[in-house]
Amino acid sequence: MIEHNALEGRHPTQWQDGGMTEILTPRLLLRRWQEDDLPAMAEINADPLVMEWIGDGSVCDLEQTAEAIERWEEDWDDEGFGLFAVELLGSGELIGFAGLSVPEFLPEVLPSVEIGWRLGRQFWGQGYASEAAHAVLEFALEDRGLDRVISICRLGNDASENVMRKLGMELESETTHPAFGFPLRVHAIDLTEYA
Repeated sequence: MIEHNALEGRHPTQWQDGGMTEILTPRLLLRRWQEDDLPAMAEINADPLVMEWIGDGSVCDLEQTAEAIERWEEDWDDEGFGLFAVELLGSGELIGFAGLSVPEFLPEVLPSVEIGWRLGRQFWGQGYASEAAHAVLEFALEDRGLDRVISICRLGNDASENVMRKLGMELESETTHPAFGFPLRVHAIDLTEYA
């Protein structure tokens, strides 16, 4: 494993540091959540444009975001993977999350693992989502030994579908959100093919 201070190389790299999983990409650091991430993530979750395609489209306040981060950290303990906090290497600024989760809201796809991301609006259109998601796919394959990953989005969320295509994912099925009734698209990639 690579030492924490060996941040050179600038290609996706995984390492364990005191039980903390981190991934380095050319522009990003994907890491576990810290207490001081809460204000920046709450600001992202409070933006109606960011949340337009998430769940029923409702924004989240500070308390809801704190509860979400707590759940995401519990997923790391329970599943051995989870959602990474994503920060810009240059500034250390939190720009959102990317990572793996179990999509329990959609029982028909279980026991699949989903890759997902959410970035602040000011960070859209710069390739950060694709860069982070590529690193998460490598993590899923090489570090966690998964052989297949899916990604789910609402019909019409063209930006997310574009990232899925860049990852090499293909449309697998169309279905309906069991709680909200809107159409969903499920994309998938066999990670042995991705490798």
